Parts: sequence; structure tokens; C-alpha cells
Amino acid sequence: MARIEAKLEQMGLALPRALQMPANVQMSLPFAWVRVRGARAFVSGHVPLNPDGTIAQPVGKVGADVSPDEGYAAARLVALAHLASLHKALGDLDRITGWLRVFAMVNVAPGFDQMPRVANGFSDLILELYGPDIGTHARSAIGVALPLNVPVECEAEVEIDGA
Repeated sequence: MARIEAKLEQMGLALPRALQMPANVQMSLPFAWVRVRGARAFVSGHVPLNPDGTIAQPVGKVGADVSPDEGYAAARLVALAHLASLHKALGDLDRITGWLRVFAMVNVAPGFDQMPRVANGFSDLILELYGPDIGTHARSAIGVALPLNVPVECEAEVEIDGA
């Protein structure tokens, strides 16, 4: 078993299935979840998912409907969704040689300004899995309105080996 997958298993974490859109949502998604180009993989925005690929609860605005701690937990789930898509695209999460950039978008209530605290859920998991040499990344965390009223969405860019 690959190193990162073994760490996930030791941590009791499982990669979710791909996003299962709610039945009442009719939306086309004309893009790739992961676009590999040369030694880089660009990861589209992902949302927090349950293991079956459905959108994780709670949903809503952080600072009103969702607590900062729940937002942090949702960002961890986004990291797992990224890893699931990267695994599907690359075949092996150990091919990632560097997490370069993460862009975190937090669905915020008026006056909430702790977006970095929420985004730390994503960053902390990546650093725990990959260590500082590979896992350290540049990051932005902003407050926005998000589709499907999810509390957090992230996109990323990673460096990969050429295997």
C-alpha cells in the first residue's frame, strides 16, 4: 500500500466517492475535477463530502449556521475530496511531490472574519499527511457566497512526479 494511503488508513480516514449532486439540482459541470499538465495537477473547487459522495452537513454560512469548528471540520472533508480526485487522476497519492497552492473560499455570515481559521482544516490535514517538505503550500482564504450553501470550497495546485 502506498505511504499516504497507509497514513489515511492509520488515521481512520477514508476517501469519499465523487460528488453526488442533490436530486433537486440540475446543473452541468463542464470541467475536469483534476487537470494534469506536465508536472502539475490543477484541482478544481471541491466541497465537503460524506463517504458516499453526498454533500456533508451542516451547510450554511460560517458564523451563523455553521460554527468555526464545524467549518474547520468541513475544510478537512474538502481535503479528503481533493485527495480522492487526485487519487483517481494520478493512481497514487505518493506521486504528489509538492502542494503548491490552496485557495479556500468560506461561505461567511456578515461580520465573520476568521476565514483562515476555517481553511486551517484543509492545510492541517495536508501537512499531517505529507509533512512540511511536501505539504507546505501558499494559501489564500476569502469570504464569499458558495453554491449549494456549502460552508467551504477549496481549489489547489500540486506538483507531481512524471511517472
